[in-house]
This record gives sequence, structure tokens and C-alpha cells, in this order.
Amino acid sequence: MLFLGIDVGTSGIRAVVIDKQHKVIAQAQQALPPGRPWIVNKQTIGFAQQPQQWWSVLTSVIRQLSDELSSQTCFCLKNINSLAIDGTSGTVLLADQSGEPCSEALMYNDQRAVQEAQLISTQAPPNTAAIGPTSGLAKLLWLFQQADDQQKIAYALNQADWLSGRLMENFGHSDPNNALKMGYDACQNDWPLWLKELLKQQSVPADILPQVHLPGEIIDRISPQWADEFGFSSELAVCAGTTDSTAAILATGVVNTGEAVTSLGSTLVMKVIADKPVFNARYGVYSQPYGDLWLIGGGSSSGGAVLKSLFCPGEISDYSERLVDKIEQSKFEFLNLNYYPLLMPGERFPVQDPQLQPVLSPRPADDLDFFQAVLEGMADIEARAYALLLELGAPYPKLVCSIGGGAYNQAWQYIREQKIGVSVQLARQQEAAAGTALLSGRHFINQKDI
Repeated sequence: MLFLGIDVGTSGIRAVVIDKQHKVIAQAQQALPPGRPWIVNKQTIGFAQQPQQWWSVLTSVIRQLSDELSSQTCFCLKNINSLAIDGTSGTVLLADQSGEPCSEALMYNDQRAVQEAQLISTQAPPNTAAIGPTSGLAKLLWLFQQADDQQKIAYALNQADWLSGRLMENFGHSDPNNALKMGYDACQNDWPLWLKELLKQQSVPADILPQVHLPGEIIDRISPQWADEFGFSSELAVCAGTTDSTAAILATGVVNTGEAVTSLGSTLVMKVIADKPVFNARYGVYSQPYGDLWLIGGGSSSGGAVLKSLFCPGEISDYSERLVDKIEQSKFEFLNLNYYPLLMPGERFPVQDPQLQPVLSPRPADDLDFFQAVLEGMADIEARAYALLLELGAPYPKLVCSIGGGAYNQAWQYIREQKIGVSVQLARQQEAAAGTALLSGRHFINQKDI
């Protein structure tokens, strides 16, 4: 048996095939084009992408994966039993009855829906992830009001929902993790009454909300058209997916209360496992189901994208090595310049403030010191996040597993470890797509083996 996981991240799409023993059999990836910026008063406040570009890249990745399987193994795409897709949390589009997009997709960090967020905050309870301009619900309302023909709109979908729908030619399905920021109540396993009333007031039909399935639950089979096109089995099961950050946590294998995972990608995502959920819209904190437990945390707008905007790859590599040398020679000293590195104004967690300005001064004369100060600033955000989660009722991490490109940076790891005060480890499995592949195998492998 083989299982396919597809990870749709900020900068690219990755696919991983695993077997029943969780061994990676083949993988493929391709970059996505950058999002189109939304600029107001010469200030970037969001990004949008064309869903058809996701589909184009996904088809290329599947064909690349087919070539990899054929050339490197004795398998082919027909040997894959199931697949699931993860996507960026809160990336939303509208589609018609046939699944054709009626809008661009507003990305997870888009903050244009300020008025819609204010409206939501007047009616939503505090235990929802749908508060704030980056929420899926705020984007849904903004897109609906901007639509040329509202009568055509049949579905409000997250990124992973739409791509899974394309493969099945069956739209209108989601999972609790992706649906959270649209207002789904994961504690009651339903779309709440307050949300339906709000949609009614705004003349938005509630039936555009997707049907929610448990992560890993089989939704349907791949459509005959795409089975033939790609070479999949006609019995290939398409399963409910999850968000990219949750998929990454699944891949690490952390399972116990108090274990945490920080994703060091384009943005920072901090989550800790707990036995009960915590919600706090004021700070951008929400909880996602994780088997019988909960993942508590949120996503910051700081992260690797900021680092890449300030330093070229060669500088990042050189400065990191020089900091490691300082650490090994016991010459490293913290600068404590209290930076808050952001690519553009606005933060989601551990501060929920669409107007928060980046702090990258005072700038030291030495570029190495400036680089160190940026790393310290991001480590401070991570430490502040876990301290806030503790204050709100979540456990403080016993250990932190690191995933994403930044996880390999030894200097950053040392700085983070000192700031957080617990062991910071590199996760053995780094690919979120592998976590999604595990998810897709849940109905084919004994649960305890996942």
C-alpha cells in the first residue's frame, strides 16, 4: 500500500509518497508564483493568488512524481491507495457550482477585510478562530461583497478544499482545521448558529459553507478524468486534509501533552499539544483537533520571508556560520535590541494587531550584529508565544521540535533554546507532505500505527 500527501505552502507545492511502514518512497516539488500584492496608500496589506496557478503547479508536481516513481522504484501512480492535501490556513476563494473560481484566493496573511473583521467581532463569541482581518470568514465576506455575480457563488472554499475538489470533481468539502478560521466550531463539530445568523444578515447563503469531514476521512474517489489523465487507479481515495502547519506537526510524530512544534518557514507557527482547547481572539490563539487532544497556538507574520527580504542567501549562510563560531568559542553575547521583524505592518500572533509596525532599529554598524538582532527578535516572538499560551491555560513546552527551512540553522536554534528555556530539537521528518500522507492512510492502516 502507498499513500500520497500533497503540501501546498506559501512558496511551493510538495508531494510525498510513503508506504505502510511510513518510509518515503518518492517525492517531488515545484515553486508557486508569488502572490499579487494588495497595496493601499503605498502600503502592502495583503496578497492574492490565482487558484488556477495552484492547479497548474499541482499537475506538474504529480507528473514529476510519476516520473520519479517509474525511474527510481518498482511502483507507479496506480499503486497509490489514497491521497490528502494540506493548504495554508485561512487562504480562501469563492467558486461556482462546477468549482470554477468566482474570485481570486486571498492568502492566509491578507489583511484587507478590516471592516468585515470589525463586523464579525461584534457578533462572534471569544472561542472562535474567525476573528481578525486574516480570518477565513472575514475574507469570505469581503470576496462575496466584491463579486460581480453573487448568484453564481455556490461554495466558499479553503485552498486544500478547492484542490481536493478538483481531483474529485466534487466540491464543497473541508476539514475542521481548515474550516476553523471560517467560524467552524470544532468543539461542537458544527457550523454555529451565530455564524449562520451573521451570513443571513449579510445576504450570504449559509449553504456556501463546506461540509466538514474528519481529517483522513475518505470523501470520494478521484474523478475518472483525472485518474486517466495522471495514471492513478480509478479507486484512489481522496481524503479530507488539514492545514499545512498541522500536517507538519503530524510528520514530526509528536503525540504527548506538552510537546510543541515550531514551524520556521516563510512565517512562524507555534503550537503545543494540550488535553483541552484554548481560544483567545484578542491574541490570535485558536485550537485544532489533534486526535483526542488539541493543538493550541497560532501563526506569526514574522519568519523566514522577513529574513530573506533583508539578507541574500549567501549572507544568511555566512553570518550563521560566524555566529556558530562565536557560540562554540563562548564569545556569543545577546544584543537584546527588541526587534519585531515583519515583512509589512500587521501581526496575527502572539499579538493580534493589523497595524503593528515592524521594529528593525536601532541598526548596529556591524551587519553581523544586525543579522543576530533579527534572529533574536524572531526568537523573542516564539518565546513570547509560548509564554502567552501558558498564561491562557495551555501547558508550557517540555520540548520544541523544529520544522521548516529555518530549523537547520544552528545559530538560530541556540538563540531560540536560550530564549524559550527548553530543549529545541530538529524533527526527524521535515516534510509536511509526509504528515498529510500519513493522514491519508488512516483508513488503510491500523490507527495506532499512525
